[in-house]
Parts: sequence; structure tokens; C-alpha cells
Amino acid sequence: MFGTFQQSNLRIEVNASESTIRDVLTRPEHLRHWMWPQTLSNMNVASLNVGDSLTSWIGPISIHHKVDAVDSLSIRFLLSQGIDGFHSWHWGDGWIQSDLEGVSLLPLNLGQTFGLLRLKDYLVKQQMPAPNP
Repeated sequence: MFGTFQQSNLRIEVNASESTIRDVLTRPEHLRHWMWPQTLSNMNVASLNVGDSLTSWIGPISIHHKVDAVDSLSIRFLLSQGIDGFHSWHWGDGWIQSDLEGVSLLPLNLGQTFGLLRLKDYLVKQQMPAPNP
């Protein structure tokens, strides 16, 4: 793999429950919405489990994600292709932590920061009541 070794750990506060955060980070239907501008491969599972794989694209660059571990408070992906490394997520009531480490030509910290901001925005929208017709 070409690129440089990069490591980034970010933690943010969010106005969301542990269960809402878990759903948004472990269900492909939610991932698809907040991971933009990345596009995701189609998955026919309701929730990610150990061994499940998905591919995301940032333009022409593909990143393969394989679920290495998942429990009620975390999920860890092994990454290959555009990034060789791992991405783990940990959460609780009101907070999310993202740990990203790998070799890549992509600016991982910038992408991680942007992704967390998109995730936070998506969680805010999930908490909003539906408008009355």
C-alpha cells in the first residue's frame, strides 16, 4: 500500500441516546445517509455483524470495510484497498469516539472530522419530530 501511516482519535458530544447512536453506526440503511460523499455497496442485512463486509467509494477510490468486532457499545472495521488499517467506533449516551489508523494517500484526519460532523448532523435530524401536514 502506498501512502503514509496516519492515526487520529476524535471524540464528540451528541444529543442522542446510546441506542440511537448504535443504530446509526451499525445499520447500513443509516450509514448510507450520513457517510456522504462516500457511496456504499448494497447490503441486504438489517444490522452489521462480525464478518460482514461493505465497500465505500470516495470518487474512484474504493475502501473495503470488514466488521472485525461489534457489541452494544462499539464496532470495529478492518480497512483495505484505499486505506490499509482499522476504524473503530465507541459510544455511550451523548458521545461518540472514532479511532482511525492506517496507511493511505487520503487525508484521514480530514475525512474523519468531516464524517463525524455529518454523523452529528444526521443524529440531530433523527431527533427532530416529524412535521405536521
